[in-house]
Amino acid sequence: MKLSEAMREKMLLSFELFPPKTEKGMANLPGTIEHLMKYRPEYISCTYGAGGGNVGANREVCQMIRNAGTIPVTHFTVIKNTKEGIRQQLEQYLADGVDHMLALRGDIPLGETTTCGDFNYATDLVKFVRDEFGNKFEIAVAGSPEGHIACRSLDADIAVLRQKQDNGADYIMTQLCWDMEQFKYWLDAIREAGVTMPVDVGVMPILDQAATINMALSRNGCVMDSELCRLISRNWLFPNPFNAKDADGKPFDMFYEDKVKRFKEEGIEYTIRQIDEYRALGVDGIHLYALNKWKDVSEIIDRSGLRTLI
Repeated sequence: MKLSEAMREKMLLSFELFPPKTEKGMANLPGTIEHLMKYRPEYISCTYGAGGGNVGANREVCQMIRNAGTIPVTHFTVIKNTKEGIRQQLEQYLADGVDHMLALRGDIPLGETTTCGDFNYATDLVKFVRDEFGNKFEIAVAGSPEGHIACRSLDADIAVLRQKQDNGADYIMTQLCWDMEQFKYWLDAIREAGVTMPVDVGVMPILDQAATINMALSRNGCVMDSELCRLISRNWLFPNPFNAKDADGKPFDMFYEDKVKRFKEEGIEYTIRQIDEYRALGVDGIHLYALNKWKDVSEIIDRSGLRTLI
């Protein structure tokens, strides 16, 4: 099934997982996937390490997803990857029955200024895959409603998105965006630029203060709206969320447990309202970052009524 075609018929639901780093985590993952499958996701994506550093674990997770009965979408980056390495890895994926991918540049390695591979951009990867494999892969690409942190302007970023489409990309998976007015502006702007690909919106559940701040500032450079800022402020862990416990694991903040619990509860409510707003805009899909935590994602879906509405 082509997901891009399905998105033109209805709004899809999907999840993102990552390959666990421990044997215990990997052993527990089939159970997580089983719980998520009760929501009948049209696909589940799996992250990928630089240069295929975790390609074995990634392929294993993709097979778990496939065996569970839905489409696996593998992330794939150009970081530390040669043309021949990319060709060989993608041939392995096809042999495994995995023919959907998210084409990414990936994060520049620490201490480096380039991708340390044959390609510098995701646009190059999309063209290479189309030239080498034709239509054997359905290709998703990332979209940044606030502009990629490495791009000189939002206009330039939208031009790159159009180039990805022209090179053969099928649909967009967006990066995080909590600023709904900015998202609306971006959505109108990409359509004005001739980008017609379906838009699958990435949503990260708000569950943990440090993780939320880290994802916003160190990864995506996205704006936390006033509501999210107030949510963090109301439940601020002193002295700060990144250093909330002493060397023995004892919290500095005497109200630590209450604040952690309240932040998670309010964060789930925030996430549900965000999903409601995206649905009201008529997006083509909701892609939930499951963070390998099925209980929290299940609560969000159940309380939002998301699966019964799509």
